[in-house]
Amino acid sequence: MTYTLNRKLNDDSFENVVERTRAALTAEGFGVLTEIDVKATMRKKIDIEMPPYLILGACNPKMAHQAIQAEPRVGAMLPCNVIVRELDDGVEVSAIDPVASMLAIENDNLKGFARQVRDMLDQAIQKI
Repeated sequence: MTYTLNRKLNDDSFENVVERTRAALTAEGFGVLTEIDVKATMRKKIDIEMPPYLILGACNPKMAHQAIQAEPRVGAMLPCNVIVRELDDGVEVSAIDPVASMLAIENDNLKGFARQVRDMLDQAIQKI
């Protein structure tokens, strides 16, 4: 089983794909709670240069609340990370597959929430 939902864009800039990703997430009911500029962090912490790589911590509050009600410790696996990274031949957007990540938790109630969130994230990825 793959653990991410992916889309590669060959005809757009990194910056524009980031903006399109944010807009697509918003359209599916997600907010971006966190943003990690991995490229800048690697440069600052270990003096390594790498292509642009951004991690967006996306959250749908309604779905997160339902998941926490069903399994209080699930917050350790939230928010849903979405990465935007520059490749030699384009920009790739990848989102965590919640169904894959929830396999580690033995709670059948979460499986339904995970499928719903996966569908929402997949819709967002396809809109980019």
